[in-house]
Amino acid sequence: MTTQAPSPWYKQFWPWFLLGLLFTSIFGSSTLAVMAVRTADGLVQQDYYEHGRAINMVLAKQQRAEELGLAANLRIDPLTSDVIVQLDGDERPERLYVELIFPTLGGRDQSLTLEHVGNGRYLGQAPDNLRYRWYLQLHPSAEQPEWRLVGEGSFPSEEAFALTPGLPTRG
Repeated sequence: MTTQAPSPWYKQFWPWFLLGLLFTSIFGSSTLAVMAVRTADGLVQQDYYEHGRAINMVLAKQQRAEELGLAANLRIDPLTSDVIVQLDGDERPERLYVELIFPTLGGRDQSLTLEHVGNGRYLGQAPDNLRYRWYLQLHPSAEQPEWRLVGEGSFPSEEAFALTPGLPTRG
């Protein structure tokens, strides 16, 4: 009767498999911890209390736009980056301001100024290579606007996006 001597543990499959799982989980959790510490929380509002108080002012601006019967269509030409806005309603300011708000990163937000060229039509210039989805805000003044229209759009696009007094709706 001959018995085989067991091979050493380091020549076995299962110890290495279990150690591999352990080291993989340590590496993965360390990587995620470093990423959590180094990146900012772009969606977290730092002054959430003041931001919450401003909601009533925003609603009042949108209510005023509704009272004036305002609505607009915004289009950005994908070749020339021209911004064309057709404003319908009872008000025709000399300038309109468009805020392009990136949903997750505040540092990507853009502000555009549009000039009135007649008959409710406004023109301006957008940055080149505008990509992704943006929230759109249109208002008549850079300081304390009386009204505002909102919407959303994905660029580049050939279509016009509707801006209304209410919250943006998905089409």
